[in-house]
Amino acid sequence: MFRRIAAVALVCILAAILLVAAWPQLFGVQFRPLFAQFVSLRAAGAAAATAFIVMLLLLMLLLPPFRRLGGAFVVLLLVFVAANGAVLGSRGLGNTSFEAAGTGDLTVLSWNTLGDAPGAERIAALALEVGADIVALPETTEQVSIEVAMIMKSAGSPMWVNHVSFDKISKARTTSLLTSAELGTYSVDNSRGNTSVVPSVIAVPDNGSGPTIIAAHPVAPIPGYLDHWQADLRWLADVCAGENVILAGDLNSTIDHYAGLANDPASTLGDCTDAAAATGNAAVGTWPTRIPALLGSPIDHVMATDEWRATGVRVIQNLDQAGSDHRPIVAQLSPAN
Repeated sequence: MFRRIAAVALVCILAAILLVAAWPQLFGVQFRPLFAQFVSLRAAGAAAATAFIVMLLLLMLLLPPFRRLGGAFVVLLLVFVAANGAVLGSRGLGNTSFEAAGTGDLTVLSWNTLGDAPGAERIAALALEVGADIVALPETTEQVSIEVAMIMKSAGSPMWVNHVSFDKISKARTTSLLTSAELGTYSVDNSRGNTSVVPSVIAVPDNGSGPTIIAAHPVAPIPGYLDHWQADLRWLADVCAGENVILAGDLNSTIDHYAGLANDPASTLGDCTDAAAATGNAAVGTWPTRIPALLGSPIDHVMATDEWRATGVRVIQNLDQAGSDHRPIVAQLSPAN
């Protein structure tokens, strides 16, 4: 009798853990330790669950008394894998097709460079290759950003550089933003605050015409910084709002973390919609580069308010050896009207 009760209890505990892990926002724990990190790696979690299923099946073959309990575990894990697979499939496993570019389209590139690791030449080469009008560069120093702009200018694509740094010691505490000269000059707006540990850049057009552009970098959800991370995401929801805003950067968060942070059901964060989600790419991981993209975490984003429509997104996977632990993401935004 005791064994049956214990077995039922174990099955119930596992079912509860898997349910919360698969959909933490249903219980409001997407910001909590362990769940915040686990849900960031849905595909890797599903792969690990698949490995456990294989192990359980082997144990069931070797230990006949374990078959009933093991079978219950296997069923629960299969449901968990299927649920995560359905979520990932609905968000998009990769659609690299772009609509033909039209008048007024903007190409937005974001790459956390891990403290200038790829170097100015490689960053500039990528920006030129994709025809970037906006380049968000978390963890990229002002000096390297200026070098990138100079290279692009020599290639016929002049860019303005804006930059925010919290100190001159750690390259992680700096963020740069390049904008095409065709968009006019931009200046940093410090009136709306900033992310708490590593900086973001809010740039506004000097002539008042054009989108507000945000190069964003909230802190990662690591122990000791979870409160800062939550505050950073709420700040992003506040600034990615209103009219004509484009946001790009390493947001250290996935769509799962934005539950309750959208201003309406059609938005992802604040008033902004995620370009990858709109184009079938939101399950393609941008971090870390040491594992395949479909097992990684999609934490780098391009978003925009409803003046813009995403008409193409690609997570760039041929630069995994360039030095950064993040993959670049490029999005084409077209005027909605």
